[in-house]
Amino acid sequence: MSRTGAAPKPGIVHLGPGAFFRAFNAVFTEDAMAAEPGDWGIVAVSLKSPAARDQMAPQDGAYTSVTLGPEGAEYRVIGSVVRVLVAPEDPEKVLEAMCAGTTRIVSLTVTEKGYAHEPSTGRLNLKHPDIAHDLAGGAPRSAVGFLVEALARRRASGLAAFTVVTCDNLPSNGPLLRGLVLDFARARDADLAEWIAAEVAFPATMVDRITPATTEADIAALESAQGYRDPACVTHEPFRQWVIEDRFPTGRPAWDRVGAQMVTSVEAHETMKLRCLNGTHSTLAYLGYLAGYETIAETVADPDFARLCDRLWAEEIVPTLEQPEGEDLAAYCAALLERYRNPAIRHRTWQIAMDGSQKLPQRILGTLADNLAAGRESPGLVLAVAGWMRYVGGVDERGEAIDVRDPLADQLMAAWDGAEGAGAKASALLGMREVFSAELAGALQAPVSAALELLLDAGARAAVKERVQ
Repeated sequence: MSRTGAAPKPGIVHLGPGAFFRAFNAVFTEDAMAAEPGDWGIVAVSLKSPAARDQMAPQDGAYTSVTLGPEGAEYRVIGSVVRVLVAPEDPEKVLEAMCAGTTRIVSLTVTEKGYAHEPSTGRLNLKHPDIAHDLAGGAPRSAVGFLVEALARRRASGLAAFTVVTCDNLPSNGPLLRGLVLDFARARDADLAEWIAAEVAFPATMVDRITPATTEADIAALESAQGYRDPACVTHEPFRQWVIEDRFPTGRPAWDRVGAQMVTSVEAHETMKLRCLNGTHSTLAYLGYLAGYETIAETVADPDFARLCDRLWAEEIVPTLEQPEGEDLAAYCAALLERYRNPAIRHRTWQIAMDGSQKLPQRILGTLADNLAAGRESPGLVLAVAGWMRYVGGVDERGEAIDVRDPLADQLMAAWDGAEGAGAKASALLGMREVFSAELAGALQAPVSAALELLLDAGARAAVKERVQ
């Protein structure tokens, strides 16, 4: 397998070349350059692992995008990535790419935990090991550290700032990242912070395409179908949606010509997606995993779990939303359930359950807070929080260990293990201020304790069944 035609000249540096980037950003950019030619090739940067580079470099950056629909698979070679760098191996080379005169956009898909912030406050965690290292003046390790160092160098050399485009599932992700960058810059150089505040655009975005982690079975299926092996391949659903705040002072690819929605405000779309899709995805992940279901499709094949989704949307989530421009909320939710049911997409509950301490505040806790303020009950979302607690306790309903992947995993398990009984365990986890504000924790103590007791006594399937009766 190889790219078709010459590689495009680079114009974008992207931090985080994981499966979602390859299934979404890189495909959109390839389509945009086909619709309107331009120098928008992507230099992809891994901030941690060399895996993506090791997979893609022998293929000159090309890889296969596999669209999995209910009626079969479609295969396409993507060539928008021109180079893959590994930051820990050569951070200076990464900074050189970010400071190139041709680089006009730096984008990110580093997951919620990659922002080194405190989800409960939205502020930069200055004590995070990578942030503390970067502020001490070493070669950058964090995404925020790389952004600030590159912008400082561009300012010093008289180059225009690049536009910073975050594509992670964070509320008001553009303004949030701007705040984190400014927190870091102020701790380093007040004048630099003022320049960034005045010169750098941080457009907000909303991204949506279900993208399971690639497995060896996926790689083998591609080889069987197409006759070549591609360890960098990605699988994804047919659906995709990209809503982008149109603020790009130095230009952008023609994403709008290939389906992206360029808007003046992303907030309503973003909240819709975070709460309707990501909120129910996390609910299904924790409760579905505890119930013994491996994938989302298997989970919603259980009528009680499908009813739980419908009830969450109708009674607990949609009432908290503003109407996004051009969206039919009822139709959007109905389409979500059909997407979840796609049997070709094996999106593992365990994968979605990762990093829950970083995801819960924007996916579920914001909705709960709005419902509490409005005097509405949220029995389904409360059960989801209890499911997360049961999950991070590290032992499933069959007494088997759960592989909990979370930056706070040790603290979460210690809180669970150090308390006896549902009420005490709920209190211990609600006391983690990295996740729950004091006010929300107080309001949730009684309902979450009751839901956790139900889970511990009856199990996830019975608990879900009781909540949807």
